[in-house]
Amino acid sequence: MPLDSSHPMLAEGYTPPPLVRAYRGERLETPPVWFMRQAGRSLPEYRELRVGTDMLDACLNPELASEITLQPVRRHAVDAGIFFSDIVIPVKVAGVDVRIVAGRGPVLEHPVRTAADVAALPVLDPAALAPIREAVALTVGQLGTTPLIGFAGAPYTLASYLVEGGPSKEQLKTRALMHSDPETWRALLSWCAGITGAFLAAQVESGASAGQLFDSWAGSLSLADYTEHVAPFSVRALEPVRELGVPLIHFGVGTGELLAAMRDIGVDAVGVDWRLPLDEAARRLGGDVTLQGNIDPALLHAPWPVLEAHVRDVIERGRAARAHVVNLGHGVPPDTDPAVLTRIVEFVHRDA
Repeated sequence: MPLDSSHPMLAEGYTPPPLVRAYRGERLETPPVWFMRQAGRSLPEYRELRVGTDMLDACLNPELASEITLQPVRRHAVDAGIFFSDIVIPVKVAGVDVRIVAGRGPVLEHPVRTAADVAALPVLDPAALAPIREAVALTVGQLGTTPLIGFAGAPYTLASYLVEGGPSKEQLKTRALMHSDPETWRALLSWCAGITGAFLAAQVESGASAGQLFDSWAGSLSLADYTEHVAPFSVRALEPVRELGVPLIHFGVGTGELLAAMRDIGVDAVGVDWRLPLDEAARRLGGDVTLQGNIDPALLHAPWPVLEAHVRDVIERGRAARAHVVNLGHGVPPDTDPAVLTRIVEFVHRDA
């Protein structure tokens, strides 16, 4: 589908906002800033809004998902909203039985581990994405000139949830399937690429000005495994989005050794977690990609002078890249004081 006629990029006199310009490679005097997981559990207004509502139900309620997306933009004055969703929403809307278990995360009643399991996976009905499209349209209508970033989990991460039956730090069953049954693996990753690509494209078509592919568990992979068995499917997932003309970002946790391969799937920006300094990431990646990151989330709990010095260092190291979007090296921890995030935004906008 083409962009919706109300898409910000199609508005008369449209001027790309700083975030989009930075993703495209423009070095700005003040770097844009937003935070992964800025919407959600660290905010008291979110916790109040979510009382009595299941997480996945909240993601599929357009009014609720939109309001949750908007909350941190109002509170922190960040340079972008990030669409509030969950990494397994495409799996759920496709018709797979998945639920969120408190204290654990997404859990599947029936893991997908055989060729027959993969063959039985349902085909995603495009109509099932209607709540996503509506939520994005509602959000963009309230954001004004602040851009919205679309969000989707990468095929490998979706596959790991399906195979493991829930979160796993090492993905042992997932990596075993990758090597022991390559044909089934390719079929599974193809299915995941299809649903995540449709999910992200629906957000961009409906008003998102950028799209981020999030590979939570790719850090468990060797470079060889990522390049051969995973990267081609991340490329495939982005195909329906790439033709829409918005900048694309790729982020993974613990992926310092994979950064060049993650760039090479065809993105404008690469997110870097807190483990690798941005100047070293820039050295590894060269000058043709924007970097995003990489404030250590642990330091959100440190005294302000410690955190301020760290943020200054991140910004200074980010000058080695063609452009820099300030962010965390992962998501906002749930026990973060929201005032700390607001103070970081004010600091970046005033003193960077």
